[in-house]
Amino acid sequence: MGKIDLGTTKYVIHARIETNGVVEKPDVVGAIFGQTEGLLGNDLDLRELQKTGRIGRIEVEIETRGGRSRGTVKVPSSLDKIETAILAAALETIDRVGPCEAKLVVDSIEDVRVSKRRQVIERAKEILTTMVEEITPDSVEITEEVKEAIRLREIQEYGPDRLPAGPNIDDSDAIIVVEGRADVLLLLKYGIKNAIAVEGTSVPKTIIDLSRKKTVTAFVDGDRGGELILRELLQVAEVDFVARAPDGKEVEDLTKKEIFKALRNKVPAEQVMDYLSIKKKEEPKPFGGKKTRSRKPSREVEKQAEKNGKLETFRKFFTDLSGTLKAYLLDQDSNIIKEVAVRDLAMALKNSKDVVSVVIFDGVITQRLVEIAAEKEVEYLVGAKVGNLTKKPANIRLLTANDLGIS
Repeated sequence: MGKIDLGTTKYVIHARIETNGVVEKPDVVGAIFGQTEGLLGNDLDLRELQKTGRIGRIEVEIETRGGRSRGTVKVPSSLDKIETAILAAALETIDRVGPCEAKLVVDSIEDVRVSKRRQVIERAKEILTTMVEEITPDSVEITEEVKEAIRLREIQEYGPDRLPAGPNIDDSDAIIVVEGRADVLLLLKYGIKNAIAVEGTSVPKTIIDLSRKKTVTAFVDGDRGGELILRELLQVAEVDFVARAPDGKEVEDLTKKEIFKALRNKVPAEQVMDYLSIKKKEEPKPFGGKKTRSRKPSREVEKQAEKNGKLETFRKFFTDLSGTLKAYLLDQDSNIIKEVAVRDLAMALKNSKDVVSVVIFDGVITQRLVEIAAEKEVEYLVGAKVGNLTKKPANIRLLTANDLGIS
């Protein structure tokens, strides 16, 4: 069997298969694709996942004895653990391979990253036992030099404005906006890889655009300069939280403990705006004078939703749906228009002739579902969790079980 490429693989599903007749590798692979097709909807269709590289090449080892075939199946996955587990469960629904009755049982799901870490630890032990005598009193300095080199390699120039940033800006749902390159390097030193610097008092368009897609924490110096940058950020960007260095200190001079304490003690941006008497700058209207709805609902809108009992209603419906793999389509008065299986949700929403205001379902919020909901002018999309989204439409509010207070 060829070696599985683990470059982007997070998990490997390990399974056993047994048939009551003679089959070969292509028969097993064909059965896996054929019998899972349409079972989990388009978002988890094996053929589509393999085309996009989220599922690797399915590896099969099979041998035949006494007219029966037995073997193993390995499926590499770069999906998250929940989606991988769903896929593993789908494999166990396979009951035939060609004309033969079959049984497929999943033995385990291997976390490739854990395996790699284990290899690193074992190799590190070997290196320590064989090379420890070569370590000199200057090793601490060498270690720091290597760490510094790693940090310098990890820092990147992000966006059209070429801003200093950590390597995880695109992959993180949340980012930390700091003042300068030195701040980004310090945060990298302590393992924080989603920081980006404004590099000046004028907030770049790159930061403004990111703030519309990400949860933003502004982390500024505890001096007059930090306040000036903060005021500008709060007026032109969509900042969610504010963290500040202790009075008189700059972020780049903080200790690890001070950094994490400041980030732990961050406060909502609205609270800081009220304290500093800051108002948002008016955004120019688009051509034609039509108003656009902001990506984030205002605090007043969220309070009104609470007042009207909407979130409590969402919580009740989501609790009812938990574990059912079903979905509710609701109207503006939170009445159930339709109940559908999650695998049929995207198509049901797309074809709905009713005005759907809210979609609540027991599953993962995907990019395709978000786009369909936006086209249908859905106000709220409520699911168990949010998947990897590349774009969040401005006119829709995404809520998860955590947002509803359900663990």
